[in-house]
Amino acid sequence: MTKVISRTALIITLTTLLNLSSKAQEATISINSNGDNHIISRHIYGQFAEHLGRCIYDGFWVADTMKVAKKDRIRLDVVEALKKIKIPNLRWPGGCFADEYHWRDGIGLRNQRPKMVNTNWGGVTEDNSFGTHEFMELCSLLNAEPYIAGNVGSGTVEEMAKWVEYFNMPGESPMANLRRQNGRDKPWKVTFWGVGNESWGCGGNMTPDYYSNLYKRYATYARNYPGAPLKKIVSGASEGDYNWTEVCMKNIPRNQMWGLGLHYYTLPIRNWNGSKGSSTQFDEKQYFQTMKGTLFMEELLNKHAAIMDKYDKEKQVALVVDEWGIWTDVEPGTNPGFLYQQNSLRDALIAGTNLNIFNNHSDRVRMANLAQTVNVLQALILTKGRQMIVTPTYHVFDLYKVHHDAKYLPIQVTSPDYEMENVKITSVNASASRDSTGAIHISLVNINPNKNIPVRIALDGINWNSVTGQMITSAKVNDINTFEKPNTIQLAKFSGAKKEGNQLVVELPSKSVVVLELK
Repeated sequence: MTKVISRTALIITLTTLLNLSSKAQEATISINSNGDNHIISRHIYGQFAEHLGRCIYDGFWVADTMKVAKKDRIRLDVVEALKKIKIPNLRWPGGCFADEYHWRDGIGLRNQRPKMVNTNWGGVTEDNSFGTHEFMELCSLLNAEPYIAGNVGSGTVEEMAKWVEYFNMPGESPMANLRRQNGRDKPWKVTFWGVGNESWGCGGNMTPDYYSNLYKRYATYARNYPGAPLKKIVSGASEGDYNWTEVCMKNIPRNQMWGLGLHYYTLPIRNWNGSKGSSTQFDEKQYFQTMKGTLFMEELLNKHAAIMDKYDKEKQVALVVDEWGIWTDVEPGTNPGFLYQQNSLRDALIAGTNLNIFNNHSDRVRMANLAQTVNVLQALILTKGRQMIVTPTYHVFDLYKVHHDAKYLPIQVTSPDYEMENVKITSVNASASRDSTGAIHISLVNINPNKNIPVRIALDGINWNSVTGQMITSAKVNDINTFEKPNTIQLAKFSGAKKEGNQLVVELPSKSVVVLELK
């Protein structure tokens, strides 16, 4: 009798342990329909097009002789691909290039425009054939709002003031008349305006005190014109430079700033002066370090937002993450100044994770710009002559467009760890919103490359009857799309979600991005 009891107790104990182990490997998510239902701004999904490598020239803007569909010299297959994912804004002309760009060189007859040397990126000579009018035509074709980065580093207050006038003055004025002479009668009414770029570095190597005083001078003369109130954006901090944020928030009046920038890049190897790691040739240890690095965005936003809250409790000033993404070594055999890199499933997981973080901070983060749109860094699109492919990152932006201007739904995630060499990071991250039709969208990322993870989602106060989904995944985290095999990674139907009572149960595949729709 004693042995029977012991066996029974052992079975019960083992069963309990197995259940506990199973629960430990399960992610749980709670989504609340009440609370802070602010809007997730579509501008979080913004893009960045700098005069760098083949982003503008040979990306958006191609030779007259290239046999692809074009309007003027704007490549239309690239435009159509970006229209499909509804990019909301495009930041231009830089980046570091912005602070050596003099806008008057890029207007008027193209054959009379002076050439310039792009000293930041490869030392190449540009002919200024792509300038203000060409950029505004591109934005019109894309249905995207322009975000202009003005020259503070090597420019003048007068130069920026007159560029604003050229864009936005509707009546008679010297710059409005010059615009008309160049073929544009009506003002463009550009509202997003960056006052400098990386002023702590390539934009002038300034201190925050010097820059914040200089900003106020530039911002004063960047005037509002009828129908075009400027949303002025402060050149913000690099990564964890919290003092830069503190000084700018303290010194610059709220009525002179719409937003404050922040730049953070995920580097597989944190080494700005040497190898940053390959875009395709990496092992799991480097993959783990890369994902750990990208999750640092959460801490950065928490700390910068806390400083902003001290001076702006009403959250009137937007936190603008206007450069983000993964930065690796360039592809072998390409110009090191052109920053051309491939784009793998790893990069899609990075994109999904960062966009979830931005969504969850969308009370403060109201604009962000992936670096960059075409042929540079974590590009959405790669081109090679007449060929064009979309990257895994592109598909993430396609999936996540359901969050544009949707109501944010507060979310809490408890996730099993992904562990390597006694270091732990969370496997699952997520965000959720309700669109104008009432549909609920939940975006889920499992960064664990080895384990499917069951996810149980409680939806408090939300009634729903059906669930559908799409996903991105592949056999390996370093899988890529190539010009020879452009569809290795693409959107696929996801059927691993089901309703249990009012809960949603999901079998989330390893190394995947999944977006679910509940109706």
